[in-house]
Amino acid sequence: MIKFALQGLLARKLRTALTAIGVVLGVALISGTYVLTDSITSAFDSIFTQNYKNTDAAITGKNAFDASEDGTVTAPPFDAGLLAKVRGLPEVGAADGSVSGEAQLIGKDGKSIVFGGAPNLGFSVDPALPQFNSLTLVSGAWPTGDQVVIDTKTAKEKGFTTGDTIGVQARGAAEQMKISGLVEFGAVSSIGGATLAGFDLGTAQRLFDKTGKLDQILIATKSGTSEQQMLDAVRQILPEATQVRTADEQAKEDAAGTSSFLSFLQTFLLVFGGIALFVGSFVIANSLSITIAQRTREFATLRTLGASRRQLLGTVVLEAFVTGLVASVVGLFLGLAIATGLFKLFDAVGFTLPNNGLVFRTRTIVVALIVGVLVTVVASLRPAWRATRVPPIAAVREGATLAPGRLNRYRPVGAALLAAGGIALVLVGLFADGLSTKTLLILLGAGVLLLFIGIALFSSRLVKPLAAVADPIARWSVVVLTALIWPFVLVPLWAIRRLFGRRTEFPGVLPDRPAVAIGGQNSRRDPHRTASTAAALMIGLALVTLVATLGAGLIRPFEQAVDGIFSADYAITAQNNFSPLPPPVAAEVAKVPGVEKLTSVRGGQAKAFDKTITITAVDPQAPELLTFDWRSGSQASLGELGADGAIVDAAYADSHALVLGSRFPMQTATGKTLQLQVKGVFRPPAGGSPFGNVTISTATFDATTSQPLNLYTFVNMSGGVTDANTATLNDALRTFPNAKALTRDEFKKAQTDSIKSILNVLYVLLALSVLVSLFGIVNTLVLTVFERTRELGMLRAIGLTRGQVKRMIRQESVITALIGAVIGIVLGLVLASLLAARLDEISFTIPVAQLVIFAIVSVVVGIFAAIWPARRAAKLNPLEALQYE
Repeated sequence: MIKFALQGLLARKLRTALTAIGVVLGVALISGTYVLTDSITSAFDSIFTQNYKNTDAAITGKNAFDASEDGTVTAPPFDAGLLAKVRGLPEVGAADGSVSGEAQLIGKDGKSIVFGGAPNLGFSVDPALPQFNSLTLVSGAWPTGDQVVIDTKTAKEKGFTTGDTIGVQARGAAEQMKISGLVEFGAVSSIGGATLAGFDLGTAQRLFDKTGKLDQILIATKSGTSEQQMLDAVRQILPEATQVRTADEQAKEDAAGTSSFLSFLQTFLLVFGGIALFVGSFVIANSLSITIAQRTREFATLRTLGASRRQLLGTVVLEAFVTGLVASVVGLFLGLAIATGLFKLFDAVGFTLPNNGLVFRTRTIVVALIVGVLVTVVASLRPAWRATRVPPIAAVREGATLAPGRLNRYRPVGAALLAAGGIALVLVGLFADGLSTKTLLILLGAGVLLLFIGIALFSSRLVKPLAAVADPIARWSVVVLTALIWPFVLVPLWAIRRLFGRRTEFPGVLPDRPAVAIGGQNSRRDPHRTASTAAALMIGLALVTLVATLGAGLIRPFEQAVDGIFSADYAITAQNNFSPLPPPVAAEVAKVPGVEKLTSVRGGQAKAFDKTITITAVDPQAPELLTFDWRSGSQASLGELGADGAIVDAAYADSHALVLGSRFPMQTATGKTLQLQVKGVFRPPAGGSPFGNVTISTATFDATTSQPLNLYTFVNMSGGVTDANTATLNDALRTFPNAKALTRDEFKKAQTDSIKSILNVLYVLLALSVLVSLFGIVNTLVLTVFERTRELGMLRAIGLTRGQVKRMIRQESVITALIGAVIGIVLGLVLASLLAARLDEISFTIPVAQLVIFAIVSVVVGIFAAIWPARRAAKLNPLEALQYE
């Protein structure tokens, strides 16, 4: 039976290949995800290892609590005098101090040099201690005075070379500095889109506003002294708010945020690989079901010759196993191309990642093969079980079909129960209190999985009514699309064929009624098959619809929130729309003639009620430019915060029983404890706000924060928004090329563009599941052509032309695609409405235009899926087809 199974696969190479497509693509995304994240991890490990080469320990500043890495809180610098004390320790062989920060390089066009939203790194370098230097000098010399070294990638991309002058912006206005040399970061081939700028220590301290301060001291142990002895000696002289770690510990600490992000990215991408495999499992099950139905006489003959039911079951499962194994191997190596494509995709949306070469680990091979084979085998179990029910007598009956199983009559009830159970799990996950994130995700994942399976099983009951409605829609949608592409594709193709003397049937614009009528009837002939084929597309479009609806639900509340809060004429933001800006930017704007009011919102973190929270700070001008929805307090409260006043959001006030006049302690990142009094409670808009849980005065914030930064600056100009005022602000910001002035509408667009970029990434990833469903339709149609060979021969014999055969197949394909689209779009809207009901940040907004596009795409999918099967059916020889068994 093993030999028989393998010979059967070889005899049906085309059908086997089409069945395996879903597994290939799903495994490819899983393999590509592991290759991508492993490659990024390897690159980051190389970067962090390079940072601490020849280093045994590192001294850094220390915050009073663990702060999240959102760019608003950094470890405080410490007095540079500590370096001399460290060097004086007998246990220390060498030590070097440095400072670092964000340093924007300015291109020849006067704009900030940014590659894909990656960071712009600046730091001091000390060529006198090369063992601690992570940079390699490629050309020129190390910087002295007001000089800078930049990375070779930036120099090449922007046309700079040694000896040129380049603008540099750090905490203050941009300065022109001479490029003394070009550098690379150690042996790492790529650090993503990050730009590098190196200065001597004194210049770096001035640029980063850290004169007399250091951010880090790197230490090498003296020969003959143990690392522990050196650490003990260093700890004896450490001042407050500093700490010492071994080089390995410091590298891990630096990588902590990156590791967390990569773990999230890996899980995020694996979900889409799982979706593709889930969709592929429907394709596999449907393909095997059709194939087994077509092989009824073959299996019956085997039963007649003595094969047992167990042997038939083993044969089908073995075929599935071999198919899954081969598909998984192909998908495994296709994952390398997927990983390369993902690097380019993230780069295109402004998220350039470091890359030190693709990493292909054993874990990737094992997981990809196991998952691919397991999914294929599990998907084959139901069709394999059906194969065992073929009676021997079917071998002598032409056209024999399998009788429905005993449980078939309970299928609608079982499907409804599965769907209801899925919705119940989703509701519990969304609305039950106190669930952990892991439990929540498990409930949502299991619920959506059951819901999809239940709907897919029940949808066979919907095929006939939906097909009746979809039939005319499919007919005329194909007509419209044909009319649109006729002048651009069909006419030139027809002309070329005529020129070379080849016969062609020029496709008519009006529908061919006999052909499309038969195609419509074929889609209703076997509801279970049509439903199974449509289910794959249904899942993909349901998820695409969910993403589109949630995206629209995020954007509209955000725009409403901006309209509600933002009462100023302009907002000053970073060029990438999200990075905080140093206060000197706002100070420069305040000097602009015509500026009537200006206020900035500082951002940071603090600790209150034993939890780290986000905090913000505003100045007395805030009431004139920002509008709050007050539950208690008033606009005047914003300008009257003083040294101990605080504004809290309503949710935070409720969770900690805070009311107007309440007092509570809050610890800042520098370790100072503030005793704050509630001066107001506000209700943030559904679309979010730039304000943290607690808002204090700018004066208090600056007095207790190291290196404060502005999230946004809002400006009112005399005369409001005018071209002249916009030009004036932009002229003032030329010394700060990393900043830009935006009107309210421009601000909304800039912020929502980032949401749309994320949505585009999701669409690209979900497109893989739609692609799998496309092959599912192709597979079903090809198998249908095999199944109806004699029928097609008879139709050709009584006068049906090749063109009519093509239109018949195409009509069936488009109807199937429309059924999947309708069910998928409705299901996606249902899931989106449940999420919107749970999350205040999202309003249920139906993206009508996008849904229309999705429907059109489904028709196009149906048309493309039908091309090859239709051509195959049209080429059948009528005489040979009539003799086919």
